[in-house]
Amino acid sequence: MIPDRLKQAKKFGCETIDLKKDATLAQQIEQILGVPEVDCAVDCVGFEAHGQGKDANVERPATVLNSIMEVTRAGGALGIPGLYVTGDPGGVDANAKIGMLGIRIGLGWAKSHSFATGQCPVMKYNRQLMECILHDKAPIARNVNATVISLDDAPKGYKDFDKGAAKKFIIDPHGVIAA
Repeated sequence: MIPDRLKQAKKFGCETIDLKKDATLAQQIEQILGVPEVDCAVDCVGFEAHGQGKDANVERPATVLNSIMEVTRAGGALGIPGLYVTGDPGGVDANAKIGMLGIRIGLGWAKSHSFATGQCPVMKYNRQLMECILHDKAPIARNVNATVISLDDAPKGYKDFDKGAAKKFIIDPHGVIAA
């Protein structure tokens, strides 16, 4: 939903979907793929998700989970490394404050989805990823717009990150990283 992030993703070949548009997620997927569904989906947002379309500025913790269940084909898989918590004192309602979300688990069951939750299992693929990075097959730093900042600039970096900056900040407290 952040234009700069969408532009950044397009720079390295991603197809993007603007969830601020009135078109549904399925409609936008169909414009790209020719069908309104995907084989698998990943929720990298978590409990801080916002609504879509006219509700784009409203916190809706279960939005991403429900949306990916809707657009993932029957028998598909859902990866959920997005952060969900057992308690959120700042939650939007009483349920969100105790980590209870209104997800459509019945839809996931009816479509025989496989769910993988928790932190990314990086140990399963870290060697392959390292090799890709070392051989310039995956220019991660460029793709995520890695930006080195000093420890003094960290408060501003956190503010920019919270506003949705299309950057990943690397704090270099001793000034040893070549920018």
